[in-house]
Amino acid sequence: MTRPPVPPFTAETARAKVQAAEDAWNTRDPQRVALAYTPDSVWRNRDEFITGRDEIIAFLTRKWAKELDYALRKELWAFTGDRIAVRFQYEWHDADGRWWRSYGNELWEFDADGLMRRREASINDLRITAGQRRIFGPRGAGVQSPSLLIAQS
Repeated sequence: MTRPPVPPFTAETARAKVQAAEDAWNTRDPQRVALAYTPDSVWRNRDEFITGRDEIIAFLTRKWAKELDYALRKELWAFTGDRIAVRFQYEWHDADGRWWRSYGNELWEFDADGLMRRREASINDLRITAGQRRIFGPRGAGVQSPSLLIAQS
């Protein structure tokens, strides 16, 4: 299975890969998201270590059962050859209605077919109020957002 764009990446193809990941994750469909990874993909997400598509699907199912109304923005940070670095923010609320903004960085490594074989994610959560939200669902087709802000509000 080939998942374009494939390495080696250019600035244009790396940005397209990042946008495709953002679009897929915003569906909150674990089965669909898992298809972007090799069958033996290795992840570190926060303090959890995950191997293979079955574990990816189980992890994402748990994640989106907890992180309600999840909405994500990703931004290309750097790329070279078969690797891409991304920074991201997403907002979600818990079962008690408390809102959170999660800030993170990811390191991605791809195989020759464009499937991600390694993903390492470091993520921090910040409690926000509903009035501080700035991410409302998936971005519209062709909409480019300004650079992600580091500011809390």
